[in-house]
Amino acid sequence: MKQPTELQLRSAIRAIIQRENKFKFPTMKRDKIIYWSSTGALSFIMLFSMFKMYTPIYEHLGFPHYFRTELLIAKILGLIALLVPRIPIMFKEWAYAGFTIVLISASIAHFNSGDTIMNAIEPYIWLIILAISYRYFHKLNKV
Repeated sequence: MKQPTELQLRSAIRAIIQRENKFKFPTMKRDKIIYWSSTGALSFIMLFSMFKMYTPIYEHLGFPHYFRTELLIAKILGLIALLVPRIPIMFKEWAYAGFTIVLISASIAHFNSGDTIMNAIEPYIWLIILAISYRYFHKLNKV
């Protein structure tokens, strides 16, 4: 029996790899789904918190009205930076940094105002989702 040549072995391996890759879920598509899902969830919670800031529920936190307005404007600008694809990467980085500060500060504010421990921990859950979005943002943009 004749031994296969190196060229024949390489072409056979290449054919097997191509066949296997055809059935795998494309990595780039999976990464985009994870990125947009986490960014969408984060956007939803930021929009929800913007409306909730002016309800009596937030009065016990002790924020002055001018601070709430500043926070509202910052969240709107951050959401625009994250959701509009053509925004430069530097602005998206600042939006991620700003949302990180907002979520950590929210946890501290809830804890110091005497809210339940779940209300104090909830911003950290959203911080994890923010970190996932940030990770996949870098993965997709190769920053």
